[in-house]
Amino acid sequence: MASGSVESQSLALDQLPTALLATIMTKLDISSICSMAVTCRTFNSCASHILSFLPNFHILEISPSMGLMKPLLPPNPYLKSLKLDCGQLNDSSVELLLRPSLHELCLHNCSDFSGKLLSEIGSRCKDIRSLYLGSVAEKRGRAILISDLEELLGGCTQLEELYLMFDLSLFLRHNFARVWALASEKLTSLEIGYISSVMVTELLSPNVGPHLYPNQIQPSILPGIQKLLLAVDYITDTMVSTISKGLTLLTHLELRDAPLIEPRVTFDLTNSGLQQINQHGRLKHLSLIRSQEFLSTYFKRVNDLGILLMADNCANMESICLGGFCRVTDTGFKTLLHSCSSLYKLKVCHGSQLTDLVFHDIAATSLSLTHVSFRWCNLLTNHAIRSLVCNTGLKVLDLRGCKNLGDEALPAISSLCELKMLQLDNSDITDAGMAYLRHGIISSLISLSVRGCKKLTDKCISVLFDGSSKLELQELDLSNLPNLSDNGVLALAKSQVPISELRLRQCPLIGDTSVMALASMQVDDDRGHGSNLRLLDLYNCGGITQLSFRWLKKPYFPRLRWLGVMGSLNRDIVDALARNRPYLHVACNGEELGTDPWNNIDGSYMHDYEELDELEQWLQEGEWESDDEEMEDAEEAEDVVME
Repeated sequence: MASGSVESQSLALDQLPTALLATIMTKLDISSICSMAVTCRTFNSCASHILSFLPNFHILEISPSMGLMKPLLPPNPYLKSLKLDCGQLNDSSVELLLRPSLHELCLHNCSDFSGKLLSEIGSRCKDIRSLYLGSVAEKRGRAILISDLEELLGGCTQLEELYLMFDLSLFLRHNFARVWALASEKLTSLEIGYISSVMVTELLSPNVGPHLYPNQIQPSILPGIQKLLLAVDYITDTMVSTISKGLTLLTHLELRDAPLIEPRVTFDLTNSGLQQINQHGRLKHLSLIRSQEFLSTYFKRVNDLGILLMADNCANMESICLGGFCRVTDTGFKTLLHSCSSLYKLKVCHGSQLTDLVFHDIAATSLSLTHVSFRWCNLLTNHAIRSLVCNTGLKVLDLRGCKNLGDEALPAISSLCELKMLQLDNSDITDAGMAYLRHGIISSLISLSVRGCKKLTDKCISVLFDGSSKLELQELDLSNLPNLSDNGVLALAKSQVPISELRLRQCPLIGDTSVMALASMQVDDDRGHGSNLRLLDLYNCGGITQLSFRWLKKPYFPRLRWLGVMGSLNRDIVDALARNRPYLHVACNGEELGTDPWNNIDGSYMHDYEELDELEQWLQEGEWESDDEEMEDAEEAEDVVME
């Protein structure tokens, strides 16, 4: 009876007027449209038709080839927004991608494109408003000329947002400012992947123009910028002062550097530079980060005085992020908390002199913090957390690297009923302490990380996930837990938590049994085995052998998009898996997978990637047999070697 009912419903949908079906399908995203397309011929025909007038086309979870993109991107004068991972595309796809109707263009992983991509956008996409380009010309043999950038900026006269996520420091400095003078007057948001501080200073400095009188100053380039995000070689006083003076409408400033050598005083940030920030009083969001990527270095020329001077201009700040200010003490940080009454987001990284005293009287302030991050602030203890939780609206709490935090902090944290992201990496918590989270916030958490918490064992899994409540948890990081074994993962699989990202890297007791358990895990009966996992990091897990790769093939883990393994296991099997699942990003060198929540904690978890396997099915249905054989051959060869 139930089967007949389903068939009659399917028949009724199949008989709907084509125009009505098209109207319904235009309300869906690309992955959902493809999901419908594989159900019947009528839906497939309708899906092919609506692609010619769909306003938005977004595929960022996979990187399709040119051959697969052609049927998905037919001529479409109504296409307004295109977002795509271009990992398998190059200059030959320019004509297919670039449409005059586009208002928004977002192209990631453009390493195989040359500078032609920029010039062609300038000539073909005159009406574009928002442009994101990632990793352009990063492959050997590809190059970007200053003329390519000139054509881009000169051609896109309606541009409002520009994100150039690649190295701009390679351009010749003497032409750089002249080219940017062509940029749209409507440009309000600019992000650059890498640029030298000297180029930024020269770009934004008002100079005497070539056709102006000696006492006449050339107006500032990019006067309409409100949001500026830059990764530079050094954050300097000169650059900060130039930005603060030249960009009078600035409300959002993010600067990050990663010095290769210890900076000299002329190439560093000092108290004087901090005093120049927010001269026009419009700044709401400020981020100054010194990364430890290449060298363990800090802002050694900034102390409490610099923070006090900056605080005078920061009364209206809503978000402050400071990384690498090793000489700032409780006095400086406390000044910020008491001066910025509108502050809702506070992040401090490598605050080596930040102690519990900063939060002693935080309850007396009018603050309503929702996002708090204290990474590698080693002097913080449980007392600080007990004071901090007076901000009951906290949604994000990042305490990574705070080694003195233990079980005593967890009862306080468990009282935060709105908490969505909790990161306790390298803390001193135990299995017993984790029980406080189960009775408090585990049902509301979306992301939990306990990486490097050495005292945790398999018991923490059963303590957290007892199956008594419905969970929203999507991301779980259990990496670098020396006492976590296959038994813990078996308990996790049995609990049927709908996790989409699971990190187990550097766990020596994790082996093939864990992979088999996760592959067999069923969250919902109609979704298949291991269905929810989009990311699985097994890098350097001690018990992983070639047996695991048999469970990493289809039909298991149908939505898996990122996989971390040891490439030294058997390179032939790893390569065969990559060919078997061309939309799976297989990382073998220990690199971290996915995105960093530090940079993407707002709205990261709102996307639903549920139907991506149907997209893959529609694109390459029936092409897996030969790849399965390749994997089997590789496994057999390995067996022979083992014998």
